[in-house]
Parts: sequence; C-alpha cells; structure tokens
Amino acid sequence: MGVFLVTGGAGFIGSHIVDELVAGGHEVRVVDQLDPAAHAGPPGYLNSSAAYAFADVADIDAWSNLLDGVDGVSHQAAKVGLGLDFCDVNAYVHANDVGTAALLRVFHERHLKSRLVLASSMVVYGEGRYTCAEHGEVRPGPRAAVDLDAGRFDPLCPSCGCPLEPEPVPETAPMDPRNVYAATKLHQEHLCAVFGRETGAPVTALRYHNVYGPRMPQRTPYAGVASIFRSACEAGQPPQVFEDGAQRRDFVHVRDVAHANVLALTAPEPVPGALNIASGHPHTVLEMAAALVDALGDGLPPPKVTGQYRLGDVRHVFASPARAAERLGFTAQVGFAEGMREFATAPLRRPPAQG
Repeated sequence: MGVFLVTGGAGFIGSHIVDELVAGGHEVRVVDQLDPAAHAGPPGYLNSSAAYAFADVADIDAWSNLLDGVDGVSHQAAKVGLGLDFCDVNAYVHANDVGTAALLRVFHERHLKSRLVLASSMVVYGEGRYTCAEHGEVRPGPRAAVDLDAGRFDPLCPSCGCPLEPEPVPETAPMDPRNVYAATKLHQEHLCAVFGRETGAPVTALRYHNVYGPRMPQRTPYAGVASIFRSACEAGQPPQVFEDGAQRRDFVHVRDVAHANVLALTAPEPVPGALNIASGHPHTVLEMAAALVDALGDGLPPPKVTGQYRLGDVRHVFASPARAAERLGFTAQVGFAEGMREFATAPLRRPPAQG
C-alpha cells in the first residue's frame, strides 16, 4: 500500500479521490484551504480515515511536512470555473499558478521523485477540433461578439467560410486557452512539465472534460453548468441554456475522474504526459439540461434556450479518450443516462452564502 497526498482533497473531485484511495487501503493525507468562495466550512463528507491540514497550498510552511514519505501527489487544489469577470485574475493566478509553484518548490527542495498527477482541463484546448470538407483540419479563431449577437454560434472555416464538422480532440491538439481559468490551467501544465524535465519526476496531466456528480458546489460563480442547471430545477425554474443549446461537451462522472487519478498514482509504472479524461460520448448542453429535468419528474418547466452567451466560452469541445485507455487502462464506467439520474438527486455542497 502507498502513501499519497491529495491537494484540494476536501473539494468536489479531490474528496472522491481520497475516498477511493482510502478504500484501497492507502494512507492518505490532504491539504485544502477550504476556500470561502466554495466552502461554508469543513464539509460533512470528509473521510475520517484521512489526515487533513486546512491550509493554502501556496503557504509552504503550513503543510510541507505532509510530503514526508509520500509515493505520489494528486494535485487538485485550484480555483475552477469562469468566475465573475477579469477582476478574478489575481485569485485564479494565486490559487492555480502560485499554489502549483509552491508544491513544485517543495518537491525540488526535498529531492522528491514521487509521482505527480495534475488536475488539468479540456479548457487548455480552447475550441475543439474541426474539419472543413474542402480544407481538412482547420483551427477557427475566437468567435466574434457581432456573430454571437446575431445568433451565429458555430465557427466557420477561416479559409472558405463554410460550416465545420467538430471532431474529438486528441492530446496532440494545439493549446489555445481563451479565458483566465484556461490560461492558469495551461500554465500549471507548463510548470509541471518543466519540473518533470529538470528533475526526472514522473508527471501526469489529466485533462478533465465536464465533470459532474455528487458534491459539486451549488449556486456559486464557480459551479459547473450541471450544478447550475440542477439548482434551477430545484427552485422550480427552467434551466437557462445559453446560445442555442447545441454546443457539445463530454460529461464525465466524478467517480470515473477519481478512478483515473488513482490509476495514475498506483499503476505499476508511471504514465507521464497529458491524458484526456472523458467518457468518449459527447452530448449537447441542451440534452444535459433535458436529462436533468426528466430525471426530476413531472411538473418542472422544460429548459429555456436563451441565446445568451459568454465571450470566453467555446462552441464544441469533446475528447478522444483513446490514449488514457491505452496507457492508463482508463475507461469511463458511468453512462450519461445513469449518471444524470443519480446527479438529479445527489447531495451537492451547499454554497457559503446560504451555508
């Protein structure tokens, strides 16, 4: 059995990783600052078999002793979502980039060669992969506000202006972050990659797609779209679906994501590099909203397609999980219909303001 540290281990994904590691007989340590933007206090689901330090990962002196004797670190601590506006930039950089730098500094100072598994994200890709019938694979630029205002949501071929066909994104796709959160996630990958090259420590970057499931944060600016839709349903309101609802995503269950982390920490040999962690079965955002409404029963209003948009959002991004299957042995087990039925009534983490 191993000894593992999970940063952000009181959070949505981190807590599920802790649970699976504990269930596997491992010694588990956790550092989590219980960010007041996401937590009303220590959540009730914390695993009593893990050792917790409630501290900012950027504060090295508060938790660095937890690295003594560890076999691997699952680095989940981060501020997620798009936030409120660009004024969140300092908070994102501190939580995501400075926190990662602090962790890597301790690794380096202690000459650790333990495995490092980074929680990355599909947002590093920007728009997904597209092909044009005439020009093959193309990279559309950022969508313009004038097109979005007119309801023209799908990007067009930059060469001929024809419609494009979205395709699964491989890990070899170019990086193109299009909001502050995405930029910090890519910087985390870069910092960890540089650290791995200079020290020889094995680094695995797991690029999560749209994760959902029990313990998601509820009704905060940092909550995922699945949580926001479910909160609307609970209030008897229709989920507000941006654009035309046809934007495609890969919704992957949190237990599958946790299992991918455990595989990366415990595989007989390290699996370095970037891996898409996704179900491999994309759905539209409107399909996801409708699945939640259906799962919650009669009497709820159907999703409302608003035509609104966020300029930092991308149109279609979904993944090929083939590399994760080949190198890590990861295949998502929770299907979309099953997962959404469970998520419709699963306990969420209460928002601090109402906590």
